[in-house]
Amino acid sequence: MTPIMGTLAGIALLLALILRFKLPAFLSLLIASMVAGILGGLPAAALLRSMQEGMGGTLGFVATVVGLGAIFGSLLEQAGGPKAIASFLLQRFGAGQAPLAMVLTGFVVAIPVFFDVAFIILVPIVYALQRRTGESLLKYGIPLLAGLAATHTFIPPTPGPIAVADILGADLGWVILAGALAGLPAVLVAGLFYGRYISRQIKVPAPPAADEGPSAAAATSSPGPFFAIIGLPIVLILAQTISGSLLPAPPPLVVFLGHPFTALLLANLLAWYWLGIKKGKKPAELLQVSAQSLQPAGSIILLTGAGGVFKQVLVDTGAGEQIASGMAAYGLPVILFAFLSAALVRVAQGSATVAMITGASLCAPLLAGSSPSPGQLAALAIATASGASVLSHVNDSGFWLVKSYLGLDEKQTFQSWTVMITLLALTGFAGACLLYWIF
Repeated sequence: MTPIMGTLAGIALLLALILRFKLPAFLSLLIASMVAGILGGLPAAALLRSMQEGMGGTLGFVATVVGLGAIFGSLLEQAGGPKAIASFLLQRFGAGQAPLAMVLTGFVVAIPVFFDVAFIILVPIVYALQRRTGESLLKYGIPLLAGLAATHTFIPPTPGPIAVADILGADLGWVILAGALAGLPAVLVAGLFYGRYISRQIKVPAPPAADEGPSAAAATSSPGPFFAIIGLPIVLILAQTISGSLLPAPPPLVVFLGHPFTALLLANLLAWYWLGIKKGKKPAELLQVSAQSLQPAGSIILLTGAGGVFKQVLVDTGAGEQIASGMAAYGLPVILFAFLSAALVRVAQGSATVAMITGASLCAPLLAGSSPSPGQLAALAIATASGASVLSHVNDSGFWLVKSYLGLDEKQTFQSWTVMITLLALTGFAGACLLYWIF
């Protein structure tokens, strides 16, 4: 059997294990990698060595960044950062521009905080806006969801983009820049324009006020420290990337401070002191918050490592070279392959993270014989992430989260959330293609 046939068999098995037998994606990826390697002609010893190298090479970077990012987000969350940022932006923009304020809130808050956690924290503000204005809940909910989803999909240090960037070998600074450039137009199209349209078609009230929960404390918090702490690692990482592009020899201090390890570690220490100790929190409380944050991060880290295994097996069997040759023969651009491969996995099994990692693992071996620029690698990462976001439906936990909290039925959820996230993905992919051409 040829390596490419082994790869196809591995992908088919991967989907069958996840969809039919409900096996965890981590185990499914490892099993699929072994099958693809054996059918692709790798000897047993070489296969095991390939799996070890794929896991170790990926987790050396990803485990540290995802772990630091998870702790960072939890420290901001427990200090009331998301609601403080939302309250500040609503005051600045006023009720008339509340949808824009919710877009920006989601875009900023999802940088350090996981998508589902951020939505649950902020949805009471959406309820309050609906009760105040009498408009459809979707007028404020869809913009918030678009902002959260865009950052969650496109901009590190959220886990998905970090995993894709590492598997493709893209610089995080370039991915942040490309994600912002592609994500902002996508948010405007999917969040503001479509949110305004669908809110006129579907009238949804907020649940009773008792469901809103306490939020007064967050409204009185100053947003300045939160903006500064969130912005610190992004500025440091971008400074390293920009200096590396403009200077023949960037200053060592900039290189050191701008490395994601250092930047996120500094942000964590600042958050630990400024949002914890200085606010009267006991170290034991902060330790508990940090420990709890690593529970969801652990599954993401292992899943990303398994994706690295799959990628390495495709490289070592030579399947990547065969796929690249076939694409060249049919004139299929690599950026379109990245989008479509992630989209197919997303639609089949629902998880955006699994789709991102699988799509990036399939795409990475195709780059071996080419020399894409750092900007093009970043655009490929955004295209992969875009494909992994399309057509959220009943096999995606996000679909049911939105349905539940916004009080929608299944048809309304398809009309609002599914269409919005697909518009976001398609607009983001268009932006990625433009950036790939420019870079």
